[in-house]
Amino acid sequence: MSEMEQNFPVGHPLSGFEEAIDQLRECGRLFHSRGWSVGTSSNYSAVIPGEPVELIVTASGKDKGRLERGDFVRLAHDGQPTQSDQPKSSAETMLHVVLAAEPVNAGSILHTHSVWGTLLSDRFFEQGGFAISGYEMLKGLEGIPTHETTHWVPIFDNTQDIPALAKEVQAMIESDPEKISHGFLIRNHGLYTWGKDVFSARRHIEVYEFLFECEARKLGL
Repeated sequence: MSEMEQNFPVGHPLSGFEEAIDQLRECGRLFHSRGWSVGTSSNYSAVIPGEPVELIVTASGKDKGRLERGDFVRLAHDGQPTQSDQPKSSAETMLHVVLAAEPVNAGSILHTHSVWGTLLSDRFFEQGGFAISGYEMLKGLEGIPTHETTHWVPIFDNTQDIPALAKEVQAMIESDPEKISHGFLIRNHGLYTWGKDVFSARRHIEVYEFLFECEARKLGL
């Protein structure tokens, strides 16, 4: 990232959010280097607090290892651009909208496509998810104080109907929040996780990806 990069001019929809955008760009470089966001896959967002909330979301089809400051879109709480002259947002925008709203109130939402998460999402789809227990790294998930815990990772079916998927996610959040406390997988697709800010969400990605690899290797996948 060049220190000579200019801030957006006053009136630009992304003006004043350069720091959050640069944090998301850093996530992109890390996740791309680890093989978690390749081939322009994945999407990231930072939530602008307020009432109603707004979001800064990656634009569609961008190389996540080479994100520029302009490769983002500012969206209203309904997933629509706050100004029309912006790039097209990710096709999965409505999942970010659901997670930014109550009761989750995420400050950042990150989505990756790793090999291990993809394999596990297919292996355990029929069971609706899988449990992870006993790992020290579980303590990297916000609010988990001990490795002596069992953490459930729910799995949703893959679909091109993102609004319908967003409703499924929202229904689980409302009916069974303990089962979807930190993240979820989409079958043969990838991981969604969130946190109170970009740093927390990034930590959750790293923790989940570590745990997924451990579980998959243990199963011999």
